[in-house]
Parts: sequence; C-alpha cells; structure tokens
Amino acid sequence: MDWVPIAWLGGIAFGFAVFSVVAGALTGPRRYNRAKLQAYECGIEPTPQPVGGGRFPVKYYLTAMLFIVFDIEIVFLYPWAVAFDSLGLFGLIEMVLFIATVFVAFAYVWRRGGLEWD
Repeated sequence: MDWVPIAWLGGIAFGFAVFSVVAGALTGPRRYNRAKLQAYECGIEPTPQPVGGGRFPVKYYLTAMLFIVFDIEIVFLYPWAVAFDSLGLFGLIEMVLFIATVFVAFAYVWRRGGLEWD
C-alpha cells in the first residue's frame, strides 16, 4: 500500500495534462492567418532551405558539446559541496584534480578559438 500516494500523484498529473490540452483546444483562438502558420524565425526573414535540409557549421555542435561538458562539471560539484565536511582532505584533492582536468580542456578550447563568435 506504499504505492497509493504515488499512484494518486500520477493520476493527478495525468488528469492535469489532459485537462490542459483540452482546455487549450477549447479556449484557444480558431482564426489562423498566414503569419501564425509560418515557422518562428526570431524576426529574421526565413530563407529557403536547399534540398536535403542544408548544412550547419560544426561550430554549433562544438558549442553544444562544450555546454554539456561544463554542465556535467556543475552536476558533479553540487553533491561534493553538500558532502564537503564529511569527505575531508581526500575529497578536496579529488575535486581539485577534477576541476584541473576540466580547466585544461577549457584552456585548450579557448586557445583554439572555440569560444569565438565571428
């Protein structure tokens, strides 16, 4: 019977999701014009795409990978900061080594111009 509150919470979440979709469909505007049906391009006039979808520069993917690497570093820093007192000197040395490794990667990317937006 320990699962009953979880089932209630799941049912409430499912009901809220269904209610939100139905309420949005019933109360939303029904008059669509050409501008509302076009893709949102942040105010930039959309350009026709070449056949096959076109190619993106590799720099976009590298920036995304850098974001993931440094985001994962932050994910590892939070639990360490919470348990810092109980880890002692060993935890401090391990985190210094981890941050130094990530800093070397950051310096490499910075030196190679991976953070330049030109």
